[in-house]
Amino acid sequence: MTCITMMAFAANSLLTRIAFQTTTLDAASFTTIRIVSGALTLFLILMIKGESARFSKTGLVSAFLLFLYTAAFSFAYRNISTGAGALVLFAAAQLLMISYGIYRGERASPLGLLLTLGGLIIFLAPGASAPPLGAAALMALAGFAWGGFSLLGKLGDSPISGTASSFLIAIPFSLGLMSIPGQTITIDPSGVIYALLSGSLASGVGYAIWYWVRVRMAAITAGAVQLSVPILSACFGALLLDETITGRGAISALIVLIGIALVTLTTKQQNPP
Repeated sequence: MTCITMMAFAANSLLTRIAFQTTTLDAASFTTIRIVSGALTLFLILMIKGESARFSKTGLVSAFLLFLYTAAFSFAYRNISTGAGALVLFAAAQLLMISYGIYRGERASPLGLLLTLGGLIIFLAPGASAPPLGAAALMALAGFAWGGFSLLGKLGDSPISGTASSFLIAIPFSLGLMSIPGQTITIDPSGVIYALLSGSLASGVGYAIWYWVRVRMAAITAGAVQLSVPILSACFGALLLDETITGRGAISALIVLIGIALVTLTTKQQNPP
């Protein structure tokens, strides 16, 4: 089940990249379709479980962060490869969550933090193999938003119902994105299918399985298994989209993942005074 979940997370990157590389669907429409289909899927899962959505005090903030993540994710993948996008997303999200943990009194490996930041600098440094800076910045924004959304999600006692509520509240934000003056809306049947798969299966079902798996493993394990997502994404991109994995990209990605692994495995809660 853990392997299925990690593949679902990687599939989100692949489906989004395929949609913009092979169809004419615009990013705003992809975002909206993904959010709506994700909401419908999660509410269907809640109905099957006999549960209902729960709206918390942080619901509006969570919904906006979810929308920001989804929108920035979509717009970034117009100009960044599958693996590179997943690496920047994952690193940004983990750096935010690690920083929050340090602020809360947790202790982490300084070497791990330096490796993570250094690997990202190498990866994003100007060069033939570097991803476009604008797309990388958008993906970093998506990662920070996803990290914030994940932190807020820990405050609730029912992750699936809270996520379903966030998807529902995020729908007006996505519709507003489509209504921005000057926005070019282009609907492509194949692109719509990719967006539906991203929202319903990779997001809705993927998140539901992840929450089921997450409570059955240690926190360190949960952080460590997610290290596979950028690697899976890069492999999917190379196999299905003929994307190139450069030597510099592979080495810098490895440095980033080793750094995050060190932080994850060495983080300890600060003892209270």
